[in-house]
Amino acid sequence: MNARAIADLTGGTVLASVDIAAAPERIFRALASEEITRWWGAEGHYRTTGWSGDVRPGGHFRSVGRGSDGSDFSVEGEFLEVSPPTRLVHTWRPDWDGGSVTTVTFTLALLPGGLTRVTVRHEGFANPASCQGHSDGWERVFGWLAGYAAPARKPFLVRLLAPRPTFPFDMTEAERRVMGEHVVYWRQRLAEGVAVAFGPVGDPAGPWGLGVVEVESEEALAEYERRDPAIAANIGMRYQVLPMLSLVSR
Repeated sequence: MNARAIADLTGGTVLASVDIAAAPERIFRALASEEITRWWGAEGHYRTTGWSGDVRPGGHFRSVGRGSDGSDFSVEGEFLEVSPPTRLVHTWRPDWDGGSVTTVTFTLALLPGGLTRVTVRHEGFANPASCQGHSDGWERVFGWLAGYAAPARKPFLVRLLAPRPTFPFDMTEAERRVMGEHVVYWRQRLAEGVAVAFGPVGDPAGPWGLGVVEVESEEALAEYERRDPAIAANIGMRYQVLPMLSLVSR
């Protein structure tokens, strides 16, 4: 979803938010590690080229980069609160802003469907022009963060094939237990936003399980298959994976 930011020039505060299809842990790591150099910046604006930090209360960080005009810049600060993966607070002292020190508070909240709402409150601006400039900047930064943390995903149709046509009707107690764990597993994938839908299909030739998923790669899907209790239990179940040319949903 599009990033949004507003500036309270009188109060010297910026509020910005974005919803990202990624787990809070993934986003927190992108905000508080050297991963910043992989996404914070873009051609035609500026690029962050280095980052180092001691991510704990009282620890410091420093990032450096190069502007679109070729000039170097840096930002330093101190971590005030570190509560992964939901809250991160640090000071912000850029070398281009006359020595001013402001405070940045990130809040990450998991939403239904595997989305994470990232909110930033950037406060303490004495200069209205700097406040407005940072408001515009946070919209761009959150757009870059969303593009990095939630790469494009591809849809696949997954068929879960049973070891025998009569499987749904003559499961052993052990097989029934495994299939119960399988349902729990897929509900978790649904909550994460990986699975779009799943359920049994009443095929006259023999029932089978259907799942529609969106993942970054076939390798990621293979990992989900490996961890599925129906596969891991080695009871004869197997996946048949078919790539979808497109996915249209309500």
